[in-house]
Amino acid sequence: MRQRLFKQVDVFTAQPYLGNPLAVVLDGSDLSTEEMQSFARWTNLSETTFLLPPSPAAAAQGADYRVRIFTPGSELPFAGHPTLGSCHAWLQAGGTPKAAGTIVQECAKGLVKLKRDGTRLAFAAPSLQRSRPDSALIAQVAAALGLQAQQILAAQWLNNGPTWLGLLLDSMDTVLSLQPDAAALKGLVPGVGVAGMDAAPAAPDLIVRSNREARAFGSRDAGASTADDDTPSVEVRFFAPDIGVLEDPVTGSFNASLAQWLIADGIAPARYVAAQGTCIGRAGRVFIEQDAQGQVWVGGDSVTCIEGKVLL
Repeated sequence: MRQRLFKQVDVFTAQPYLGNPLAVVLDGSDLSTEEMQSFARWTNLSETTFLLPPSPAAAAQGADYRVRIFTPGSELPFAGHPTLGSCHAWLQAGGTPKAAGTIVQECAKGLVKLKRDGTRLAFAAPSLQRSRPDSALIAQVAAALGLQAQQILAAQWLNNGPTWLGLLLDSMDTVLSLQPDAAALKGLVPGVGVAGMDAAPAAPDLIVRSNREARAFGSRDAGASTADDDTPSVEVRFFAPDIGVLEDPVTGSFNASLAQWLIADGIAPARYVAAQGTCIGRAGRVFIEQDAQGQVWVGGDSVTCIEGKVLL
């Protein structure tokens, strides 16, 4: 064991202790997978990361550093808040990207690009694969979450590294009122994210007024994105008891895949702000934007709350 530089960063918030905390070991060299997993279990945070030099192949493609991401129970190929928080810690510790204005992270999913807008970082949402889940599984998950069938407007398997079940619900209030049964949920899915909106943009070519989504979202003023004034238009919650996370404060990977799904299907605008963590005393804010090339960017603020050394 030796002393290693360490930071604990709060992600998706500009105000300490209102986002999703992340433990970052700035030098993970010479640590085994078992040692990393043991430390992640000890921190008991939703994720703990270890920074390493990029592999030769990734470095040749422009990678600035490599990150390994662990929950208390397992390693993840990609996760959103660890991506932002690790990059924030790396830059704060003096990391210098090879390309000005762009940071390239290597993780098990592959290479992930990040960009800076002032002090806020955003990552390019990894490629998404999605499919329709089995109706029997949806019914089981709904029962575990305390949902009625009519409250679920749509469901998708979402894979951008990790695989999560995504449920689109009929309102933000429905999302906030959920009281999940963790024991019933455990073993059904690796993780389930739920999202609700109270208004959707006018898009008659994509959302026909007779369908369920349009009826649910058309009851209030629809149209403009709220990304400019930081007012959330989407409420999100995420539950993953199978990986040791009963309710995640803010889930970047799920918000990334959710945004790709909702924007592609014309349900959400190309720019919006999502809120997460409301029910557990947090005020996470996720800034979504699809650029002119169709790339979805997932942004958020980060703030360092603890820094020092850890014995590992």
